[in-house]
Amino acid sequence: MTTAVIAYNLGGPDKPDDIRPFLFNLFNDPKIIGLPQPFRWLLAQLISRRRESTAREIYAHLGDGSPLLANTRAQADALEAVLNADGPETYRCFVAMRYWHPFVDEALDEVLACDPDRIVLLPLYPQFSTTTVGSMMRVWEQAVDRRKLTLPVTALCCYPTDPGFVSATANAVTSALDSVPAGQACRVLFSAHGLPKKIVAAGDPYQWQVEQTAASVMREIGREADWLCCYQSRVGPLEWIGPATEDEIARAGEDGVSVILVPIAFVSEHSETLVELDIEYREVAEHAGVPRYIRVSTVGTSPAFIEGLAALVRANIEHGCAICSSDGGRLCSAAWSQCPAQAAGGSA
Repeated sequence: MTTAVIAYNLGGPDKPDDIRPFLFNLFNDPKIIGLPQPFRWLLAQLISRRRESTAREIYAHLGDGSPLLANTRAQADALEAVLNADGPETYRCFVAMRYWHPFVDEALDEVLACDPDRIVLLPLYPQFSTTTVGSMMRVWEQAVDRRKLTLPVTALCCYPTDPGFVSATANAVTSALDSVPAGQACRVLFSAHGLPKKIVAAGDPYQWQVEQTAASVMREIGREADWLCCYQSRVGPLEWIGPATEDEIARAGEDGVSVILVPIAFVSEHSETLVELDIEYREVAEHAGVPRYIRVSTVGTSPAFIEGLAALVRANIEHGCAICSSDGGRLCSAAWSQCPAQAAGGSA
């Protein structure tokens, strides 16, 4: 029995000439901008042209391209090794990206070439949002329809409180807390990518799940600490969920406390950690007079995280649902109407 695992993420440009088409793909996604065509196409063209120069400056800090694909491939390779470490079954892990290569169809070509018996879709987004997992599921369904795929497919929608993810994050935060000099007050800021408020108001469970992750990490750490969730990467004129990460960094400076910044919704390093958090927000901290600014690394290929992903893949196969949370059912209450999770045993 061979299982193909498709680990997927947002994607990023490989070189400067990829930046504008990458941005266009992002803003032409109906899960990101809900305008009908051709208006969404026109707006995506406008935004991608306007934002290209700024994005080029960002990626110039990273050697002119995103490291996300390389980091994701490293995670997929590590996961494949753990999955194949014992047991009679064979696992092959592949990578797909939403807005740049390898796209879903490219990943599917690789998957079908290995002739698997089933497929598991694994988001590298611990928390579900219609704009991330929901968007990928939409293009996945389109690809399946085009190819008339008949292989059994199961999918995870989220794992915000998975023990492996929580443990890996808690270990990193604990090390950061231990590095703060005795007597120096500090504040842990769990920073996640923001969303427009209207998306959450429409029933997207992302913010609630982010808060569940942060609370689980602090319980795992098991010590008293000043902490809160905040949100980064705001773009456009809409009102976004808050508080904003940069505002909380400035407030920490006013309060005279050090900051431990934890990227709680990203599992690998890319522009929003290596540039936004490491460069831009560090400058905010310096100007605000924050005594110490400590940025915790993403979980990457840490053993606890990868072993947690392996357990999630095996459990997802056992649960057999078309799309479900880490526990084989639904984590979100009925208030979060955009949650896609189905009961265990649902057909793909």
